[in-house]
Amino acid sequence: MSIPGGGAIRRVWAIVLLAMAALTTGCATVPAGGPPPSRDPWEPLNRQVFAFNDAIDREFTKPLAEAYQAILPQIVRRGVTNFYGNLGDAWSSANLMLQAKPRQSLEMGMRTLVNSTFGLGGVLDFAEDMGLERFTVEDVGQTLGYWGIASGPYVVLPFLGPSTVRDGLGLVVDYQQSAINYVFDGVAPRNAAGLLNLLNTRTNLLSASRVFDEIALDRYTLMRDGYLARRRSQLFDGDPPDDDSATAPYKSLLQREKAK
Repeated sequence: MSIPGGGAIRRVWAIVLLAMAALTTGCATVPAGGPPPSRDPWEPLNRQVFAFNDAIDREFTKPLAEAYQAILPQIVRRGVTNFYGNLGDAWSSANLMLQAKPRQSLEMGMRTLVNSTFGLGGVLDFAEDMGLERFTVEDVGQTLGYWGIASGPYVVLPFLGPSTVRDGLGLVVDYQQSAINYVFDGVAPRNAAGLLNLLNTRTNLLSASRVFDEIALDRYTLMRDGYLARRRSQLFDGDPPDDDSATAPYKSLLQREKAK
């Protein structure tokens, strides 16, 4: 299986420059002593898109996921999850290298190689039994954030759900360089593979979505706050600082390494 190379890297740094331009010109600095900027300045519009996505999920996506769960046995669905997870591991390895984390990138790359070779293309997760666990899931949005590019305002994307300006820009590269495009030849097979991935992912979230529906008084707010907190945790490798105005993740991680 081919792993995105130089072309992916060039596209990532093109997005870096675009994001820097967009976020430095579009997000004004708050004067000293002034109120902090809102993370969700587009909330009225975001709530409308959230309601649209929720209706699509309720009427179409969730029923399809429930049927998929009822028809396919768990062992088959697990194999599908492993297969797409293996494709994602290859992209995580590429992003870890872009974040100047060669050791973690190599570990994730070895996991991909083992499962692709001995695990029937990733359907079986032999790497985990060998101690090569999936310790992270990386994407271009995280890579941009790691190097200090601000997230920008929170935004709900039609069909895709919660995001930010930075993460939305990163999605462009994520989709262009998806391993699905390298494994499946032809538009129709790639589209079918992408739809199966989305359906399988939604099926895996059925239990979580039921809990979410039961506990949330304001589902929009819970989704937004949960997404932003999770992304912040991912940027700092699971150990975010208490101070929201902390330095860029790469600087904070370097400082921690020096302190050891």
